[in-house]
Amino acid sequence: MVYRGPYRVRVEEKDVPRIEHPNDAVVRVELAAICGSDLHLYHGLMPDTRVGTTFGHEFIGVVDSVGPSVRNLVPGDRVMVPFNISCGSCFYCARGMLANCHNVNPNATAVGGIYGYSHTTGGYDGGQAEYVRVPFADVGPVKVPEWMHSEDAVLLTDATATGYFGAQLGDIREGDVVVVFGAGPVGLVAAKSAWLMGAGRVIVVDHLEYRLEKARTFAHAETVNFAEHDDVVVHLKRITDHLGADVAIDCVGAEADGNFLQHVTGTKLKLQGGSPVALNWAIDAVRKGATISVMGAYGPVPSAVKFGDAMNKGLTLRMNQCPVKRQWPRLFEHVRNGYLRPRDLVTHRIPLEDIAEGYHLFSSKLDGIVKPLIVPTAA
Repeated sequence: MVYRGPYRVRVEEKDVPRIEHPNDAVVRVELAAICGSDLHLYHGLMPDTRVGTTFGHEFIGVVDSVGPSVRNLVPGDRVMVPFNISCGSCFYCARGMLANCHNVNPNATAVGGIYGYSHTTGGYDGGQAEYVRVPFADVGPVKVPEWMHSEDAVLLTDATATGYFGAQLGDIREGDVVVVFGAGPVGLVAAKSAWLMGAGRVIVVDHLEYRLEKARTFAHAETVNFAEHDDVVVHLKRITDHLGADVAIDCVGAEADGNFLQHVTGTKLKLQGGSPVALNWAIDAVRKGATISVMGAYGPVPSAVKFGDAMNKGLTLRMNQCPVKRQWPRLFEHVRNGYLRPRDLVTHRIPLEDIAEGYHLFSSKLDGIVKPLIVPTAA
């Protein structure tokens, strides 16, 4: 898959990735996914998304070759690869901040490296392809457990881990009322995970009825369709004893369908701050002293966020890209014990050669799509 400009992706032949560093591996992709955050790239809203880039930060596959310094993997190993690219030894990696690695992204001082997510995250090609180069192969990839379903494994490389991390950052206490904004895969997992952390009530907010139905069946949550209310914040206050929620989790970010300002700043000026609507709703809809967890993807330019209100209400805001591998030990147990079944989110399995149609379906929210997987030809 290659990017040819906003709303234009196609399948082309590229050179098979090669070992560029002794710590590299090359992985033959068995299964990949399209993530909601890929739509920011697809719509041309993320700075420095260059023509010719291959997207895809959720993938599993078989090790095809390894560099001479790789010790933990050999050709033939089936691996799941976290979306973070991390060196494992810098100041941040040593402190568990695997998403903020200091050595893998020369283009930013905030986020580390991410597969297939523009040159703002290092310019690495991603896994919506037959083969992908995996740097620091002894640090990120983990062998897929024999008992784990392949579709569970691929969703653990980002969406499931990120949703779980969102609930974790909410610092949920027993009996808390938790509101999740956004019923995409990350929001659905965040809602389900909130129960695992002791929530007494979970409410999911979205405007697409089929996604709200998924929130009811997958996450067993109450749902609110914000399109049915003049002021969704007033409604949320009304149904929470007029106090507000104890925890809010923003799983929307810079609205993946893009508003007019985003298109101007993103495609014309190469800037994108994103619309802060969901985050401001979260600030307004929680009680004083509450916690807000931000999982939604925002651009690097400041947005008009209500920080004054957040300060005056004594709110705690917590956020970061998910350090995926740090979440895996506990998530593996939840999956193995049946508390989480990530594959239940999958609605479409699309051949790599039809990926342009997959992006169109996902972008336009057609055919009840929740989570599309990509099946490369090599699989």
